Amino acid sequence: MSGLRKLWFIVGLLAASAAQATPEVCAQRAAEILQALQKGDFALVATHFNARMKDALDASRLEKVWTQALPQQFGAFDHAADTKVSLLGDGALAETPLHFANQWLVMRVGCDAQGQVDGLRFAPGAAPAGAEAMGPGERSLAVPTPWGPLPGVLTLPSGQGPFAAVVLVAGSGPNDRDETVGANKPFRDIAQGLAAAGIASLRYDKRSRVYGPRMAQQADAATIDNEVTDDALAAVKLLSVQPGVDPHRVFVLGHSLGAYMAPRIGQREPQLAGLVLLAASARPLLDVIAQQTREQGKLQGLSDEQIQQKEQSIAAEQRWLATADPSRPPPGSFGNAPQGYWLSLREYDAVAVAGALSMPMLILQGGSDFQVSPTQDYGRWQTGLAGRSLVSFHQYEGLNHLFMPAGKTGTPADYQTPSRVDGRVIQDIAKWIKAQPAAH
Repeated sequence: MSGLRKLWFIVGLLAASAAQATPEVCAQRAAEILQALQKGDFALVATHFNARMKDALDASRLEKVWTQALPQQFGAFDHAADTKVSLLGDGALAETPLHFANQWLVMRVGCDAQGQVDGLRFAPGAAPAGAEAMGPGERSLAVPTPWGPLPGVLTLPSGQGPFAAVVLVAGSGPNDRDETVGANKPFRDIAQGLAAAGIASLRYDKRSRVYGPRMAQQADAATIDNEVTDDALAAVKLLSVQPGVDPHRVFVLGHSLGAYMAPRIGQREPQLAGLVLLAASARPLLDVIAQQTREQGKLQGLSDEQIQQKEQSIAAEQRWLATADPSRPPPGSFGNAPQGYWLSLREYDAVAVAGALSMPMLILQGGSDFQVSPTQDYGRWQTGLAGRSLVSFHQYEGLNHLFMPAGKTGTPADYQTPSRVDGRVIQDIAKWIKAQPAAH
């Protein structure tokens, strides 16, 4: 029997049955197991097992499978696709496609009536529908974090280098490496466009995407730095040591929330060669949300009373934040984020932080952006950084928040129309990057 078949036999013995469990619980167990495996906490994986599973598979045996048997045969684990849950007899089965360097596998987790795991198996699998092969010059590169790796993609231009390189920092929410919105993938467009211009890049899945369930369970760990800043800094460090990358010409390109936090990233890594801000809010996020509530609420059919209630809720949150103690954030949440998250943003002034930096900055705005205001946000950047020789600005009329052609509705529904990042934007970014001197 080959080593591969032995592996499936050893692990497959454990997938004998799955008793009654809700699909949601089984999906959660699968996510928790994968997160623990990525972190190397094999004892934590075993805490989800029922008694029969604990007898059949201990932490040390699982560690050998994950750290030795699987990588030896299939290469390093890269990323997971979406989990699918089905009913199996009276039980539930969660199946998660796992991409290793050389092959797709599927992790099958069965759950019993108490929500405990009574089956775990790794088996050969096919790429899930919609999965895309790596493009030219691309390879997997995971960003290390205290919670475990964030799957990512390094894109290198053709040639020998060393190349200027850019870390792409995504906007709010559990974004993937491409910042996928419907059929659109703005970060993939930018990475491929920059590579064609001779510039490398690293893009990665956000922590809130890879470890979302864990972040939801640990509300005290949900801060803006945990969501954005810390992982971007780790990505900068990783990118700067890659073969073919010029460590003195590493930039950060942020979009939306990533652009809003770019000045803090630059503040904490002053050796960056520069910052590129795409659709960056200049105001506190709750001010931006309040404006979106007024404008988008009407377009989406909310009544004046409903809009007023939402505005009052935001105003109440702003008053509470003004006097809250950051060292003792209370329980509860606002807008699907823990109160500690909002407190972590309270003292942050993106324009003021940017004004204290001595590195080059390129600030770009879509003229038809209905999420980040061309007047109240972009205009504030222009005023706050006026006269700075190291700061350049450009607004693109007719482009939306994704720097794609604006749609007809002026709502997020427009993002469902397949498009691409306007080539002028990518050309301007590449031209600006090439004009910047190396950091010292």
